[in-house]
Amino acid sequence: MKESGHKSNAVGLDSLGIKEAKEVLWNLSPAELVEEAIKNGEGALTDTGALMCDTGKFTGRSPKDRFVVKDAKTENSVWWGDINIAFSPEKFDQLQAKMVDFLKDKKLYVRDAYAGAHPDYRLNLRIVNTQAWQNLFCNNMFLRLTEEEIANHTPEFTIICAPEFQADPEVDGTRQANFAIINFTKNMILIGGTGYAGEMKKGIFGVLNYILPHERDTLSMHCSANVGKDGDTAIFFGLSGTGKTTLSADPNRGLIGDDEHGWAADSVFNFEGGCYAKVIDLTREKEPQIWDAIKFGSIVENTRFYEGTRTVDYTNSSVTENTRTAYPINHIDNAVEPSRADIPKNIFFLTADAFGVLPPISKLNASQAMYHFISGYTAKVAGTEVGITEPQTTFSACFGAAFLPLHPTKYAEMLGKKMEENNVNVWLINTGWTGGPYGVGSRMKLPYTRAMITAALNGELNDVSFTKHPIFGVEMPDTCPNVPSEILNPRNTWANKEEYDAKASDLASKFVKNFGKYAEFASDDILAGAPQVEVATN
Repeated sequence: MKESGHKSNAVGLDSLGIKEAKEVLWNLSPAELVEEAIKNGEGALTDTGALMCDTGKFTGRSPKDRFVVKDAKTENSVWWGDINIAFSPEKFDQLQAKMVDFLKDKKLYVRDAYAGAHPDYRLNLRIVNTQAWQNLFCNNMFLRLTEEEIANHTPEFTIICAPEFQADPEVDGTRQANFAIINFTKNMILIGGTGYAGEMKKGIFGVLNYILPHERDTLSMHCSANVGKDGDTAIFFGLSGTGKTTLSADPNRGLIGDDEHGWAADSVFNFEGGCYAKVIDLTREKEPQIWDAIKFGSIVENTRFYEGTRTVDYTNSSVTENTRTAYPINHIDNAVEPSRADIPKNIFFLTADAFGVLPPISKLNASQAMYHFISGYTAKVAGTEVGITEPQTTFSACFGAAFLPLHPTKYAEMLGKKMEENNVNVWLINTGWTGGPYGVGSRMKLPYTRAMITAALNGELNDVSFTKHPIFGVEMPDTCPNVPSEILNPRNTWANKEEYDAKASDLASKFVKNFGKYAEFASDDILAGAPQVEVATN
């Protein structure tokens, strides 16, 4: 087996059963991987030097094809159901053997890396790829080792990713030809049938969401984080499309990370070594840091050029609305390395409320914070997914239910304890609609949202008066620097106040109905954070 590159002297591929391959290229540099990708026909260079690649049939994760092996270790700890779909150990072993056999005549790209910027919580990784651009993705997204560290690297968790490998559902126990399967006993993830690189990133996130809370008493969070010049850390929770990446990329604050973090006793730390940002409609004016990060070594996924050029047309959604870029965090000028900072003073829950009901900024008490964390609310608007013609509520527990191996109340209880111990301010930020629902009102202006967050971070809202929302009970500031006061109470922005009241009651009832599935596990303190609304029982 021909091998080259910087290889670990501690553990080879034979530990995975991989003893034959056409060629194995170990820990290539970004330049070498870009060269390999272009030589293999996997992508093309853009005029900024970034590598443009397509992910094929799948342009996003496939949640219904994500499995967790159910065995003695996980049977009584994993939150089984539609999110963590059980898979048998025997079928996993069978599928691994088939994948190893499939790799015999392939050129393999192996990446040694780690996750977790806190030395006490790092997880050593090995990723085996059949495509060079996906190995570059792993170089960008995970934390990078020095050559000295590579020489002694012993992986604790391994990913085998072969987009070309197709499972046989009748034989292999999968739902269809694509799959992503986590095995916590064998410390391995198998991914096949899909070229969407995000499956690798989120696979390791799922692993850390199990190991850290369950085995290390450390909270894992689907959030972005940044830190001010005075060391004041802020974390931002929010589902896709709420502005999590955009709002954490603040030129006046250091970026800790844009998506996945742990909250230890002494600090908040990034799990990753890079950022995976949406680029649909990206402009330098709106998001200069992300724009400037897309250079040589970065990847853009499923984008298209302006005809006759090598310039990316970020308005082009012909492949998918989910166009993305993956770049190492040091492509951001003010990135904090190592990606770690003090415990947070402010937490922001971001929601893109397409119903125009929630205030653009409001302060939550402890009960409301827990309630909204477990709810994890945002709204999808028309056009974002097939079949959506009007706004739809989306509730994702802990703002990341798709990646939680444990029951949501486990994470919520840990967050509640940490908020109480550290006297953290919690703010609800609506980056969605004002003056009416989607189609009637308008999207909240980004400069206003930034101004509200800045005011909260700087303590400029500490001494202003607040008004309690009559239904949701959250406290709305009456004034905020650099923001028109008339938009701070959403009811005032609607032409028809009765329509607002009806829409607010309707949204509140959806919150209460959604929370029903967690109510039996929730304490009285958490339940006290619910909106005040009558909910029909039928």
